[in-house]
Amino acid sequence: MLQTKNSQSYQPYLDLLPVTLNTTPPMPVDPDAMQAPSEPHEVHLLIVTDDKGSREIPLGGEIYSIGRDPNSDIRIFSMFVSRRHATLVRKDRANGSYDYKIVDGDLEGNQSSNGILINGRKLNNHFLKHKDEIVFAGGVSAQYHRVKRDERDTESEDPFDITLIDPHMIDELDEE
Repeated sequence: MLQTKNSQSYQPYLDLLPVTLNTTPPMPVDPDAMQAPSEPHEVHLLIVTDDKGSREIPLGGEIYSIGRDPNSDIRIFSMFVSRRHATLVRKDRANGSYDYKIVDGDLEGNQSSNGILINGRKLNNHFLKHKDEIVFAGGVSAQYHRVKRDERDTESEDPFDITLIDPHMIDELDEE
């Protein structure tokens, strides 16, 4: 029988219940069997280009508001973008991964003034795919990236990006 600090005081009341309770002690917990949830297998990014330049925004949350409103989750710096221009909504899959759906305007049905173009087509909503191009206004866009963690490209697309080498490393190579 399971013995706890106050188990004696409850025993008379258990006898009054119309059903018999199974008082099997709980299984001991093996700390080695407990594992932290694994990291997501994919990385979701939104690369936004607006009046302030380009920036990379990692995604993982449930809902993101997009617009020029200072309280937007993803703020767009352009007078040609609505205050609440679009919304990203995460949709979980059965296998543990997830997708993002972009919706024109907010989730209350209020659409943006100019809409959104996805890969050149004006759409009210769209499940995003890797490298989808979203245009909010002239000169204001975003590109969605969904990359498996083990496939992330570590090389820069910048032709002026160089790797600096410590001069001591060169000396070590000459000595070998």
